[in-house]
Amino acid sequence: MKLKATGLPLSISAGLLLALANVIQAQPTAHYCPGAEGLSAASVPPPGFYARDYNMFYTSDRYNDASGRSDGPPNYNVFTYANVPRVIWISNAKFLGADVGADALLPLVDESVKAGPFDSTTFGVGDLLVSGILAWHPQRFDLVLCDGVWMPTGDSAVAPTTRAGKGYWADMLTAGGTWYVDADKTWAVSALNRYEFNGEQRDTHVTPGQAYTMEWGVGKTFENKMSAGAAGYYQQKITADSGASANYNRVAAVGPEIGGVIPKIDVDVSLRYLYEFMAEDRAQGQTITLTLTRRF
Repeated sequence: MKLKATGLPLSISAGLLLALANVIQAQPTAHYCPGAEGLSAASVPPPGFYARDYNMFYTSDRYNDASGRSDGPPNYNVFTYANVPRVIWISNAKFLGADVGADALLPLVDESVKAGPFDSTTFGVGDLLVSGILAWHPQRFDLVLCDGVWMPTGDSAVAPTTRAGKGYWADMLTAGGTWYVDADKTWAVSALNRYEFNGEQRDTHVTPGQAYTMEWGVGKTFENKMSAGAAGYYQQKITADSGASANYNRVAAVGPEIGGVIPKIDVDVSLRYLYEFMAEDRAQGQTITLTLTRRF
């Protein structure tokens, strides 16, 4: 991580430092990064062991105020690349008719934030997520419930800096479903909801507000196992930070997704582009996600 400020009077530098701190701190309090899932967000695979790798790119050159108007520092620019390996295990055990499973992921984050004379960058290991999974598959539906814990394994610090970790524990509840419109299950509508309850941040001793995320997808699978459709997300901070004024930042995005299978190596591939058409009290940008999944 580095943070630079040169050639400025102390009073001006302090003012810009505070402004940048507000910009970074106004980012979502959610650990979960929207845009990771798409067309089949709420569908859990059949019993087996799976390895999945997310490659997520986020860019933004605009920071919006609470009314959705661009109000960021001059020369504002954000770039984030996250490589997120994930393991998924779905057992043959049943509970209330559901398949029982578990998963874990650990992000590797490369991020830079530039605003005016300041330049903050970081590369590191993020926070670990471990979850339990219950998945049902009644007729033309897939249903899922999860309870996961985010652990503050990544490095963290007081803003204005960039760090790979959040610096606090969080419990994330997940519920979603996929509806297969036709009997052959070629058309699907999916929605996945996540709600995060955050603990105290170890650097600031502030408890960040709770966060809600919803991802959705509408798509079709073809005979050659190719898929295409539209996906999107909505994320909002639901409660204020402890001891702070209310800040309910939110964002929404939509875009296309395509997917398929690489037969020779038996790997599922999906690629989506999501454009944020609305953002309040946070950055507004775009997300590209490439996901690779293989069953072992």
